[in-house]
Amino acid sequence: MNPASKVTLAVLLGLLAAGCAKFTDDGGMGPVTDSVRKEIGKDAAKLASPEDHRRARERLQALLAEPLTEEGAVQVALLNNRGLQAAYNDLGVSEAEYVQTSLPPNPAITVGRTIGTGNFAEIGFQLVGNLLAFATLPRRTEIAKREFEEARYRAVATTLSLTVDVRRAYVRAIAAQQRLALLEQSRQTADASARMMKQLGETGAANKLDQARVSVFYADLSAQVAQARLSVTGTREALNRLLGLWGSDLAYKLPARLPALPAAADTLADVEVEAMRRRVDLIILRYEIVTLAKSVGFVNATRYLSFLELGLGYRNEVETNDAGEQSSKSRYGLELGIVIPIFDTGEARTAAAREIYMRAVNRLTERSVNARSEARVAYSTYRATYDVARYYQTRILPLRRQISAEVLLRYNGMLVDVFELLIEERERILANVASLDALRDYHLAVADLQAALIVGGTVPPSGVINTTPPPETIPLGL
Repeated sequence: MNPASKVTLAVLLGLLAAGCAKFTDDGGMGPVTDSVRKEIGKDAAKLASPEDHRRARERLQALLAEPLTEEGAVQVALLNNRGLQAAYNDLGVSEAEYVQTSLPPNPAITVGRTIGTGNFAEIGFQLVGNLLAFATLPRRTEIAKREFEEARYRAVATTLSLTVDVRRAYVRAIAAQQRLALLEQSRQTADASARMMKQLGETGAANKLDQARVSVFYADLSAQVAQARLSVTGTREALNRLLGLWGSDLAYKLPARLPALPAAADTLADVEVEAMRRRVDLIILRYEIVTLAKSVGFVNATRYLSFLELGLGYRNEVETNDAGEQSSKSRYGLELGIVIPIFDTGEARTAAAREIYMRAVNRLTERSVNARSEARVAYSTYRATYDVARYYQTRILPLRRQISAEVLLRYNGMLVDVFELLIEERERILANVASLDALRDYHLAVADLQAALIVGGTVPPSGVINTTPPPETIPLGL
């Protein structure tokens, strides 16, 4: 090889090496961590070493040592949910694929030895490289880079979606716990009334009908308490799964009551614009469209030329004459391999690429329309649940307390019977449970509004959005 060829080869190899992507120190987590911190003010980290696990464990134990707040629960999930860590592993896989795509193809070398009749022998080797792969390397690297960036936004979407699920589960767990406490308190009152009625019955001051009514009221409340305990177990375990807790970590404590209703609801000027600007699922689809557009261009550029291979060959022929003298001949040559597009002209590949691109465009349009609607519904629900919860606390419950006090006075004055007193007690309990449900629905609506504005639906390849319906409420009646 002459000096000019050596210089040209060295420059080419240098340019190819310079264009190769490098692995990041954190597996591509930098933008993910920054985005999560910007949106919710929490730390998301990939646990990739024993030291990472140790620090996460120490912080987890510190959070669980105190009654777990909603923000603390979100941070525990970010530190301890293994499904989230698996999503970060997917990001690492995407980075590895990006780096792999940016590498130039390895050349192949073949070595052969041919022995002919007589005293003839030939030794040769051939160095083969895919010229098309070299020529399209920058375009393929650019596409892989955008796919890696899209994977980062998918990791952000998974993280934010988990935080919303944790907030919902946290609210339901505390609401179920608070409902149980309310029903147990009502049952204690009913138990005292049942014992008192039994004593009055023994003295003849209460008839059997009144005794039976009080007893069935107590029995019904006991059944509702049992159902409430079951709900507490179910909602707490749902929270445990999202937090990734087991063993001794399950002994953490939750607050006894839901957070109080704020003095006023937040006002958002234009929820649709906010959703269009912040929703991660829409950002993912936009990235996908740009990537697919580049892929369509790549397919069009290589429609007719799908294989191009260059081979550099060397052969050394050795022949021995009758006198035992050897003579050798060295031969050099180039070989070019190309696919002739006679049957497959690439039309099917280009048509498929165009359809995939238009499918992504249509999905983005659909998701944009749905996102606007979801934002409007979420904000309307948020305001409505706030108004309902406020109305229960400022109007219905005070009136119920006033009515209960009046009925008790009339009962003590023997102006109403036990049946009317029990009816009023049942209505009071129902009003308190309904008020608690309204407060729970408000806090769930806050989480739903956050989901509608920043998370949306995660965007798997099938375009299916996973939704989890809320658990059914437990009826209370006589």
